[in-house]
Amino acid sequence: QVRLTESGGGSVQAGGSLRLSCAPTSFTVPSYCMGWFRQAPGSEREGVAYIYTGDGSTYYVDSVKGRFTISLDNAKNTMYLQMNSLKPEDTAMYSCALDHSCTPFLSPRASLSPASYRGQGTQVTVSS
Repeated sequence: QVRLTESGGGSVQAGGSLRLSCAPTSFTVPSYCMGWFRQAPGSEREGVAYIYTGDGSTYYVDSVKGRFTISLDNAKNTMYLQMNSLKPEDTAMYSCALDHSCTPFLSPRASLSPASYRGQGTQVTVSS
C-alpha cells in the first residue's frame, strides 16, 4: 500500500514560517481530495486545508485563512502547505492524506475511507 511521507516540520517562533511537503501525489484515479490534518494533544483531528483535483477547488479552516496556502506541484509529485505568520495555537502534529471524498477534512467525526492514504505526520511547534 502506498504510504504518504511528510517533511518540513520543526520549531519556530510566533510569526515565523514553515513549508510542509507531502509525497507522492500522483495516483491513477480520476480525481481525489488531498490535504492536511493537524492534531494537538487532547484535541480532535482538524482538517486544515485540502485541494480537490477534480476541479482544483481549495478549502481552508477559518483559523488559517490568509496565513496558509496549499498547493500541488505535479512535476515534483508533491503537495505543499506554506504556513506563514505562525501562532502558538498552530502547534500540532500535521499529517497529509488522500481520499476520494473531502468530507473527512471538514468533519473530525468522518473517517477516512479504507482506500485512503495517510502519512505518519510531522510535528510543528510554535513558541511565543
